[in-house]
Amino acid sequence: MVIVADNLQIIRNTISGAVATGNPEPIRALVRQCAAAGADAIDINSGPLGRSPERSMAFLVATVESATDLPLMIDSANPVALAAGLAAATRPAILNGFSLEPAKVEKILPLAARTGSDIVGYLLGRDGHVPMSADERMAVAVELFQTYMDAGCDPARLILDPVVVPVTWQEGHRQAVEVLDVIRQLPDLLGYPVRTIVGLSNLTTGVSIPDRRGILERAYLPMLASAGLDMVLMNVLCPESIRIARACRMLLSNHIFSWKKV
Repeated sequence: MVIVADNLQIIRNTISGAVATGNPEPIRALVRQCAAAGADAIDINSGPLGRSPERSMAFLVATVESATDLPLMIDSANPVALAAGLAAATRPAILNGFSLEPAKVEKILPLAARTGSDIVGYLLGRDGHVPMSADERMAVAVELFQTYMDAGCDPARLILDPVVVPVTWQEGHRQAVEVLDVIRQLPDLLGYPVRTIVGLSNLTTGVSIPDRRGILERAYLPMLASAGLDMVLMNVLCPESIRIARACRMLLSNHIFSWKKV
């Protein structure tokens, strides 16, 4: 299970200020902190980038690359920003991402086809809504996989996100269980060992008490790992969560067990 740091978000004042002033140091400091904490990859969540999305994303990618050799995930709903990020990257990066929404199929998926980049595909309906059951998610997965293949993309480059929803939503806790079922069934459903990813913090969106958020996330991590999750997008600066993620990885790996890696 690859651990992707979700800590680099432009909604953080230090990061937005660094981008606005062109100061790379706060970004480098955070990236190094994430790497030291145990991240296997860094997600660059640019959020809204104002009037210069290309310049801002290129700055973020170049700055992160200057601070770490870890793989990057370029995370934006803006196809212009995604293209600029890919152009600025000096090594392969993951695009995050697309869904069946027509604008994303038309403008973001071709980036993956043209560059051969890995890309995250969200199991969302054409209207952008989250499916409410495992069956609905799997129907979306079939359509999205076919759309991806029709675009001439390599199935080995696709990473599916079954979309974890907040437990505060109606039936949110039941949907968390549905996501586990989807992760387990996707390889057989699609006839291909497609990789999967989830955003762990989505589970506790809207939960204002940090201790309760942490407990839920740390309880869900082993469940996701046991279901066969390949990548988890998470807060790597939470020591308890990162320890559990590492322990899950050790227990499920084919390597010789070592307490030093737990």
